[in-house]
Amino acid sequence: MSAGLTGIRVAVIGGDDREIYMISELQKLGAYIVGVGFEKADSIQGVTLLSSPLEAVEKADVLLFPMYGTDEHGGVRAKYSDTPIVLNKELLKAASPKVPLFIGWARPALKSAAEMLGIQIVETANLDQLAILNSIPSAEGAIQMAMEASPITIHGSESFVLGLGRCGWTLARTLKGMGAHVTGVARKPADLARALEMGLEAVHFADLEDRIGKAELIFNTVPNLILDKVMLEQVNHEAVIIDIASLPGGTDFEWAKALGIKAILAPGLPGKVAPKAAGKILAQVYPQLILRHLTTNSISLKF
Repeated sequence: MSAGLTGIRVAVIGGDDREIYMISELQKLGAYIVGVGFEKADSIQGVTLLSSPLEAVEKADVLLFPMYGTDEHGGVRAKYSDTPIVLNKELLKAASPKVPLFIGWARPALKSAAEMLGIQIVETANLDQLAILNSIPSAEGAIQMAMEASPITIHGSESFVLGLGRCGWTLARTLKGMGAHVTGVARKPADLARALEMGLEAVHFADLEDRIGKAELIFNTVPNLILDKVMLEQVNHEAVIIDIASLPGGTDFEWAKALGIKAILAPGLPGKVAPKAAGKILAQVYPQLILRHLTTNSISLKF
């Protein structure tokens, strides 16, 4: 990585193991790191730990919140925090409009509040560079979960990948490489054509209800209700569903349970199955984003 962060004060607020690995990489680039929500983590060298997110926000040049985003109440996931962290209007008011706030997903209420206060929010989860790189641990994690949940092997399985986006393509390619019979489900003619070119069976979403009955493993990547009651009625009850779409997923989990179908919601897999790799991916992408959104002239340390 060539982007230097010397003299830039980065507040990392909340997160899990991938943020810890990311911090180490950002430090190598010269960033001055303040951490909030890491009280219970093993000692992180060179990081100023604060208990108050308000204090960090007031002093930082850049705010980094977790890829997970927040819950509906503004709660920030913080695996190693002693106390809850909430991203609310009070916190936004304490930030300077010149300070960019990076977060994986921003809920509509957060976007609205930030816009009113002139705070720039940078959503990172949908950025191509990050999403494509994150698709690698996501795909490996999803396949690992399928292997643990199913009595069959990936090799020779009838595996359906719903949605041929950045993660869907990586999943389909990896499954095919492991010997699965892969069906790629999409809407765009170009995606269906590419699926055929890759040696997959291509199915349009409009035809999925008639075809899904043969699936043994179903991987959903679409953050809309695809596997609803009607669709689930056609699913083989011995099939396993791994839903890696962003919350709340694309499956009616209650109905799947009622039908006896094993369905697992698994968002945020990179941070769970490969936190070191996921942290290094963040550290590959964030420096360029930070420098793009910051004017670093005359920045002086306040600590």
